Amino acid sequence: MNRNDALKEFHEGGERLAELIDEGSPAELPTPDSDVPMVSRSVRLPVDTYERVREAAEARGIGVTTLMRQWIEAGLADLDESATVSLADVRRAIASLAHPRAA
Repeated sequence: MNRNDALKEFHEGGERLAELIDEGSPAELPTPDSDVPMVSRSVRLPVDTYERVREAAEARGIGVTTLMRQWIEAGLADLDESATVSLADVRRAIASLAHPRAA
C-alpha cells in the first residue's frame, strides 16, 4: 500500500489501522546530543544575526542550537556569578598577560 492509500485509509477510520501500523517500518530517530532532558523553544532572529551565529557555530564545528545553548548558559552563569569560561578564552587571557601590548 502506498502512502496516499494509507493516509486515506487512516482518515476514513478504516478497521485496518492496526494492520497499517504493523506494516510500517520503525522510524529512525536522531540520537540526542545530551542526557539532560531538553525543551524546544522558537527564537526569531534577523537573517543577518542568524547567519553570523551559523558561521560562528560552523567555525567551532558545532550546531547552531548547541552554540546558542552555550551562549545562554554562559550568560546565565554570569548573572549568578558562577561564570563559565572557555579554555580558549583563559589561554588568550594568560597569553596577553605574558606578552602585554605596548600602549
